[in-house]
Amino acid sequence: MMTLGEKIRYMRELEGTLRGLGREMTQLEVVRAVKNEMGESISQSYLSQIESGKRQHMTNTTRQLLARFFKVHPGYLVTDPEGYHAELISELRTREDRLDSWLLDGAERFARDADLRQALLTLVRMKDSRKCLLLLRGILETPGLCDRLSEVLSPAREGKAEITHTNNKETSIRRRRER
Repeated sequence: MMTLGEKIRYMRELEGTLRGLGREMTQLEVVRAVKNEMGESISQSYLSQIESGKRQHMTNTTRQLLARFFKVHPGYLVTDPEGYHAELISELRTREDRLDSWLLDGAERFARDADLRQALLTLVRMKDSRKCLLLLRGILETPGLCDRLSEVLSPAREGKAEITHTNNKETSIRRRRER
């Protein structure tokens, strides 16, 4: 069971990660981003009261605004009822949530590799990250497609990764110099 305040703190943490901050967004950053991106306002003290539990509920207008900002269903932004269990969510959505959590964890683990980190965060932002990974599998299993896509989508670099498939289970990567 999560309280409304815990959910808001959790959403600030996720949003900071998704925005590439490497940390949670502060309440003030959320207030400013809501103003800049949504054209509406919420006060930092109001957010603080919600997170601390001094304010148990928020207005419907604020709930709708924060739901749009954090890209969640407005019904999520309430304190869970006593006895609530996350397992009641559909198996597919639970699987997708676990996959997104795993991808976020990976993005944090590879924070020093900016390109890989950004790729993982981009996957998390997709509506159906599972579908994207299955598409990636199809690309990798199609002979030559990965190399062709890489040439088209990647800017010319001094050293470019070349992916060579020796069989379906082995993949080797070697660097070559572009001349």
